[in-house]
Amino acid sequence: MSTASIQSIAPGLTAGTWNIDPTHSEVSFTIRHLMVSKVRGSFTGFTGTIAVGDDLLSASVEASVDLATINTRDENRDTHLRSADFFDTDKNKTMTYTSTAIRADGGDFVVDGNLTLNGVTKSVPLTLEFNGVGGDPWGGTRAGFSAETEINRKDFGIDFNIPLDGGGVVLGDKVKVHLEIEAVLTPA
Repeated sequence: MSTASIQSIAPGLTAGTWNIDPTHSEVSFTIRHLMVSKVRGSFTGFTGTIAVGDDLLSASVEASVDLATINTRDENRDTHLRSADFFDTDKNKTMTYTSTAIRADGGDFVVDGNLTLNGVTKSVPLTLEFNGVGGDPWGGTRAGFSAETEINRKDFGIDFNIPLDGGGVVLGDKVKVHLEIEAVLTPA
C-alpha cells in the first residue's frame, strides 16, 4: 500500500509515537450472565503506545491493562474477579497486547497481535476502525480508534463457573472486548 493510499484511508495519521490517553479512552468488555443477559465491565488502569512509521501497515501497538482496576459496578463481584478463580491479580498484575501485523480490511483495519492474560499468550485479531485525527485545545494532535474482538476466557485458563439448576451456567465462555482509544502524538 503506498503512502498516498494510506493517507486516503487514515488522513492525518502521521509518523511518530502516539500515546493512549487513558482519561479519554476505554477498555471494556461484555460477558453472558445467567444465560439470559450480559454483564458489562471495564478497566480503569491502562497504558499503550502506537508507533506509526512512513507506512501505516508497519505500525505497531503495545498496550498493558492493570487487572486490579476492573470495574463491573459491583465491588463484591470485582473482588471475586481479582481472586484466583479469575485473574489472580496477586500473581498476574497485567494483561498485555503486542501487535504482530496490521492489514487493511476495506476502509478499516485488522490488527493481529498477541494477548497475554493469566500467564497464557494467544494470537488475537482486533477489528480496528480509524475515527480520525484532530487538534486539541492544548496544541496537541489526537487520533481516535475503535476496536473490538471476542475471546474465549477458557483459552486463557479462566474456567470458573457455577452450574444453574435446570441447566446452563452462571457465565458464558465468550468475552467481547471493546476499545475506544484516543491517542496523543508525542511532539518531535
